[in-house]
Amino acid sequence: MSHDKRPRIPRGSRGDGAALWSYGFRPFFLGGAIWAVAAMALWIAALAHGLPLGGDLGAPLWHAHEMVFGFASAVLAGFLLTAIPNWTGSLPVSGQPLIGLVAIWAAGRAAMAGAGIIGLPLAAGIDAAFLPALLAIASREIVAGRKWNDLKVLAGCAAIMAGNLGFHAAVLTGGNPQAWLRAAVSGYVVLVLIIGGRIIPSFTRNWLSQRGAARMPVPFNRFDMGVIACSAGALAAWTVAPEGRVTLALALVAAALNAARLARWRGLAVRAEPLLLVLHGAYGFVPLGFAAIAAAGAGWLLPVSALHVLTVGVIATTMLAVMTRATRGHTGQALTASRWTMAAYLCLFAAALARPLADLTGTMGLMEASGALWIAGFGLFIIEHGPMLLRVRRQPRRAPA
Repeated sequence: MSHDKRPRIPRGSRGDGAALWSYGFRPFFLGGAIWAVAAMALWIAALAHGLPLGGDLGAPLWHAHEMVFGFASAVLAGFLLTAIPNWTGSLPVSGQPLIGLVAIWAAGRAAMAGAGIIGLPLAAGIDAAFLPALLAIASREIVAGRKWNDLKVLAGCAAIMAGNLGFHAAVLTGGNPQAWLRAAVSGYVVLVLIIGGRIIPSFTRNWLSQRGAARMPVPFNRFDMGVIACSAGALAAWTVAPEGRVTLALALVAAALNAARLARWRGLAVRAEPLLLVLHGAYGFVPLGFAAIAAAGAGWLLPVSALHVLTVGVIATTMLAVMTRATRGHTGQALTASRWTMAAYLCLFAAALARPLADLTGTMGLMEASGALWIAGFGLFIIEHGPMLLRVRRQPRRAPA
């Protein structure tokens, strides 16, 4: 019997009003996917036709910023605003507060795109408002729900927020913002290590249990804690000294440890369900990403290619995997991947591999193909899952007594 005196409230949102504003994953997954397509199309236009982007920021830095702090921050928001109510049993942010938060994010995208018109200082100020607002909401909900173990998730979010603030400060003072970009990317990767280490073996265990399998994924233990700690150390070294010998050594160790960690989760046993298999495949880019960091440190790979293995391979593929699964699950759809969904996964996996291959082989066509595959992957998500996000509503469930 529970001694919690708080009133029992429905887990979900009100049944009236537009479905889009009923849960955080709806506008942020849809908006993030649309911006993923639009921002990449603008970047390709800048490369091919010299389209001016970002004003004095320049097109390359604008592209990097909008992928890391524009697209990815939206998906992060959608995930947190949906997962935290499940962790705490509280109501989700919906209605006017959710609309306000989306408006802050959208204003940042417009400001950064129009930085050449309104000026970089104002654009930076508008853009910088979103992540602190998101972190404040997430912190409030976790603390109110007394879910102290989930505070570590906020550390990754704080690193991303600091990366964005540091990026703008470096640009406005004439400095180099690359270290701040790496810090933010590291924050996202740490979140994949923490959250992926929670959901991938859990979902796998549930799926195998339903089919009467005897062998299950190895549960979280001290080995996982050691892998996360070593990986965080390697990412910290990469952030401050990407070509240092210590970074190279730590990255190689982290690559081996994460490969071993992934092997403990029995990914091949779920190959019959792509919606679950893709999570294992996305995590497979974690050891590849650390190996790429080591290769770049040794001079065998361009640093930008190692960065893209992490941003596209680890972050974006994990996000697409979570977006598809969460959208289907929270709108009452079957948790199984359609051919369209599988095609979207394959497009993003191919995009992640094509970018470093372009540098290794000197084939510029692969770089263009990587961008086109990225657009195709998120475009397919919009076509298939957009109607679910806009219209499909599942009845709210009551919190357990």
